[in-house]
Amino acid sequence: MMRIGMSTSCVYPLSTEHAFRLARRAGFDGVEVMVTRDEVTQSPDALLELSSRYGMPIFSIHAPVLLLTHFVWGRDPQIKLERAAGLAGAVGASTVVVHPPFRWQSGYAENFLKIVRQTATASGVEIAVENMFPWKMAGRAVAAYSPGWDPTAMDCDAVTLDFSHAALSGLDSLDLANALGDRLRHVHLCDGSGSLDEGRVFDEHLLPGRGGQPVAEVLRMLARRHWSGTVIAEVNTRKSRTEEERLGMLAETLAFAREHTGVPRHPRFSRSRRALGSLLPVRPAR
Repeated sequence: MMRIGMSTSCVYPLSTEHAFRLARRAGFDGVEVMVTRDEVTQSPDALLELSSRYGMPIFSIHAPVLLLTHFVWGRDPQIKLERAAGLAGAVGASTVVVHPPFRWQSGYAENFLKIVRQTATASGVEIAVENMFPWKMAGRAVAAYSPGWDPTAMDCDAVTLDFSHAALSGLDSLDLANALGDRLRHVHLCDGSGSLDEGRVFDEHLLPGRGGQPVAEVLRMLARRHWSGTVIAEVNTRKSRTEEERLGMLAETLAFAREHTGVPRHPRFSRSRRALGSLLPVRPAR
């Protein structure tokens, strides 16, 4: 059955405990842990304690592949991926999300797909390669990733679809999801308003429905297919001024997911739909 969780990155720069607590308050089914310099995100014991305290199972681990996590678990990207898979196994997560390598990570990049498959086999954890986006510098395209930013062209067994990255790439997420077929195993729920070619610069991670991607259509298509992967909210809430405002953004994201997937609210959450609705912010007029 499809599950709907929340990434700890949704509350950045707040603590990992904040993420578990807000995921619980909003009513998500579980969490994805983004491994960062925060030692809690690297410790199975600390994560399992938070999982137990807040009743939030850990669905997935996002490997430390961002530039700001360059020195987390050393500098060898293969070791980082293997440790992420080990962490996932230790906390009961079924999936590790990883980005394609940067071109300058030469040895790792050349053997990336082999390493991904070997790590998945050795750990028993699914390694889902995330779609990224082309880079531009001074108006020129830069080949930042190797073997590339588009996993549809990669020989990998599992893929994570990120709507914000698709928008920045100028791709239609519904076309992308259909092209991936059974390899689509994980979704980062968000939205984006445009592509690099349209002058967008930043990876927006808007709330779903606030950008231009066919997010609802993809979720409904997955529901019709009785898809058994995991949908993880990965939205930017940094502009929120209060915890209640942040909670409202998360609640809106979850309500969108439940509406278009038909996945029911977990029985451990007793808050009524009407009470949840009171948290939802009013959408700005288009």
